Amino acid sequence: MIATPTEGEWLLNNFQFASGESLGVLRLHYRTLGQARRDDHGVVRNAVLILHGTGGSGAHLMVAEFAGELFGPGQPLDAREYFIVLPDAIGHGRSSRPSDGLHARFPRFGYRDMIVAQYRLLTEGLQIDHLRLVMGTSMGGMHTWLWGEDHPDFMDALLPLAAMPTQVCGRNRVWRRILSDAIRADTQWCDGEYQRQPPSLRTAAQLIFLMGANPLLRLQQMPTLSDSDAVLDAAVDEYLRLNDANDTLFQFEASRDYDPGPRLEEIRAPLVALTWADDLINPPELGIMEREIRRVAQGRSILVPVTAQSRGHESQMLAATWKHHLLQLLRSAPHR
Repeated sequence: MIATPTEGEWLLNNFQFASGESLGVLRLHYRTLGQARRDDHGVVRNAVLILHGTGGSGAHLMVAEFAGELFGPGQPLDAREYFIVLPDAIGHGRSSRPSDGLHARFPRFGYRDMIVAQYRLLTEGLQIDHLRLVMGTSMGGMHTWLWGEDHPDFMDALLPLAAMPTQVCGRNRVWRRILSDAIRADTQWCDGEYQRQPPSLRTAAQLIFLMGANPLLRLQQMPTLSDSDAVLDAAVDEYLRLNDANDTLFQFEASRDYDPGPRLEEIRAPLVALTWADDLINPPELGIMEREIRRVAQGRSILVPVTAQSRGHESQMLAATWKHHLLQLLRSAPHR
């Protein structure tokens, strides 16, 4: 059974973004499970930071296939033993975001801003001075690489899921650029001051659906032309019901400052990077992970093969299929 998380908000006054813009009050929503424990020196030793993907939130990580495989009694991140922190990134979930009212006038944020805010939430808001583990899915996995560089002595171990240690480029950049251009070029976007969601949000939802899973799974779900249309339409309609065009635009454009490549040697904590053989967003045949992981002193990469349960990029959410790697990392990583 999944424990019910405690929810809270941390307010950061006059938050300064890397763009030079500022926000009078930045709201960070978060969820926690368990209790923080300090050693004889007062240092927290059991805190775990888990970071969500683009367009997601901490709530998305509380589903049975993820939290139900990780946080329960006897599981790798048993909430009776660990203090688990699940923040909503800037522009996501119930943290401050464009749809709150500023619309396209919301400060232009990047991944570095998100990590600054996460660090301040932990250190100032929750009084956490050390992490046993930083891990994340997709965008959260990208953040995990940056956490290892920006705060190399703050954690014992790192587990980035479905995230390459290089800037967004190639096809990964192209589909994000298409999504962004579709919204910004939409005459009904009205520079972000639309009265109803612009048609381009449907285009964004279709692109996200296209890239999220593998071809085999899609064929199983959609074996005929009519099935394909029905499944796509249902998924897109659900996305439109839950999301906002300005939020989506800012969330995807935030990846523009992601580039851990130049500083990979600065990562000191043991790191295990999990990627998936059928991930269309991070295709393994590019050879990026094999090349870059050698620059991480205690880094190791694991390519998860295609199975009957595979979902492409979304396989990262099936914790039952990879949690043994997490358990091995926790057992082998010393308390630093």
